[in-house]
Amino acid sequence: MSRRSSPRMAGGSAPIPPDGPAGHVQIDEPVWRPWMQDLGRRQRRIREFVGLSQDRLARLAGVSQGALSRLETGKGLATPLLIVLKINAALARELRKVDPALLSTELQEALEVQGALAPSGGVLGFTDLPLTPDDAIEELVRLYRRAPERQRAGVLSVVRAMLGTAKALPLVLAALVM
Repeated sequence: MSRRSSPRMAGGSAPIPPDGPAGHVQIDEPVWRPWMQDLGRRQRRIREFVGLSQDRLARLAGVSQGALSRLETGKGLATPLLIVLKINAALARELRKVDPALLSTELQEALEVQGALAPSGGVLGFTDLPLTPDDAIEELVRLYRRAPERQRAGVLSVVRAMLGTAKALPLVLAALVM
């Protein structure tokens, strides 16, 4: 089938043919051009809100002005993820300089999420987000994942046996971490 005769709908999504077994739910494939255009529009609005030119933002992000322009106009469908993340990180840094009272709750929450996508170690002013409320739980999961698959059932059996009650969990975690 040629590109022109594709079943893709303008601005919508292309249905995936129901090739699977009967009873399976049909999932629509996203259409990336409108998504990229929306991303670009949002980035441009933020850039203009913080008072940056394309050239200045590109320099802050360490990308070319042309790449930024293509992203903002939705023409950069093949834009590498690294460029998108660099631009988002630079915009987030600039937004953090704005009085939080001027920002919507949604934008403030998006800034928190952005922190999880930026390099760790504080390189760009962000830090790692904790994965669990207790570091020992994270360590327990890592130990379980490192165990060969044939031994995982045994690891679970030992943990269950040690957990006579929920109060014993800190002792079990301490024993596993040692």
